[in-house]
Amino acid sequence: MNLLALFDINNTLVHIPLGAGGYAMSWIEAVAAVFGLLCIWYASKEKTINYLFGLINVTLFAIIFYQIQLYALLLLQVFFFWANIYGWYAWTHPTSSGETLRVRWLEKNKLGATALVSVVGIALMTFYIDPIFFALANITVDGLNMFGAGLARPELQPDAFPFWDSAVTVLCVVAQILMTRKYVENWMLWVVINIISVGLYAAQGVYVLSFQYAILLFIAANGTREWMQLAKPKAAANFTAKEA
Repeated sequence: MNLLALFDINNTLVHIPLGAGGYAMSWIEAVAAVFGLLCIWYASKEKTINYLFGLINVTLFAIIFYQIQLYALLLLQVFFFWANIYGWYAWTHPTSSGETLRVRWLEKNKLGATALVSVVGIALMTFYIDPIFFALANITVDGLNMFGAGLARPELQPDAFPFWDSAVTVLCVVAQILMTRKYVENWMLWVVINIISVGLYAAQGVYVLSFQYAILLFIAANGTREWMQLAKPKAAANFTAKEA
């Protein structure tokens, strides 16, 4: 088998008897799903190795999203790639105060600012995702052609679901940032993201990803519970220290 063919969404690994005519699960979907599950599971356990699995996962997802015209989510994978590198660093290196990051809750002022930025970000991306992505795609092709690539400008289709695509994109950015800083609220956002994603991918016919996000929904719910428990004793200790 041609190595590049493994990255084709139409290269079938197994045919699943799901829906009318069944569903052909591609190699890239299967591998991406496995690494995605490993990433989120180990993150919920506060294990740094989640970032290694995350780097592989987001690279494969970027290829998938290009092929099914979910451009905001494709751009999101670029952010995720660098966020995974930063998170790996942040979780393994001490802060400026000499301490390692601990699981904790967002302060009220930061929570309000986060909510406002999320709403504004979703609104802006919903209206501008197509022209932004088209421009970036053409800039990339033009840049490669400067080095003799000889590529034609792509004929891209409009984003299939601009609002839901943008909502997932913005919330994923926020949730990932919160995760790299070990804030409990990141898991609550992942629960919302996974609920939307189950419907979004099912509507696009990518049923394996839809099923994966159904599993991730339960992992995120468990992560919320576990991180809430981790944050409780530390919050109580901080309160006692302040009272003293």
